[in-house]
Amino acid sequence: MSDSVDDVEGDDESNTGWQVGAGFRRTHFGRIVGHFTDEERELLENLVRQMVEFVSPAPLDADADPLARLVGIDADAEIPEDPALLRLLPDAYPDDPEASAEFRRFTERGLRESKLANAQVLLGSLEHSGSKITLSAPQAAGWLGALTDLRLTLGHRLGIVGDDDHEAWYGEEDVDDEINALRFVYDWLTWMQESLVHALMPS
Repeated sequence: MSDSVDDVEGDDESNTGWQVGAGFRRTHFGRIVGHFTDEERELLENLVRQMVEFVSPAPLDADADPLARLVGIDADAEIPEDPALLRLLPDAYPDDPEASAEFRRFTERGLRESKLANAQVLLGSLEHSGSKITLSAPQAAGWLGALTDLRLTLGHRLGIVGDDDHEAWYGEEDVDDEINALRFVYDWLTWMQESLVHALMPS
């Protein structure tokens, strides 16, 4: 676990002024339980709603072939112009544009729908819980998927390609407040995801 994540986990209040909750824990009864502050819930809900818009597939043309509609083939699927979305929906064959386009036509809609379903699981559990959230195993899997997508998207915006890029943050000076806030959110999401992974591990 990185130093930045330890800092988020260990403080009752971050340097952004947030009150930070306890993350996820496994109870003695084997339940996966998370405790979140109002600030955390509000931020996470906002992020996930943006993710829903980001990954939602476009409606299929009403005139599309019925079989294509049934199996989710999207003849109009194209390489995303947004590099962050391309990171979530990467080319299968970067060196073969024709093969990549064919693969994307058959798989992108299903991948988008899977990511959308994960985001909706997370959003639904937030909307139907208070500060304490209890997750079933399928819900926890949805959370993990959604948190991964959030981190990949935000990490791209922050220029994170590998661990070295993340670690390089802490030697930088004169970073503006907006970037510092985004970095805190990235570390917070990382810590939350790690707490959920640890809670899912057998005792």
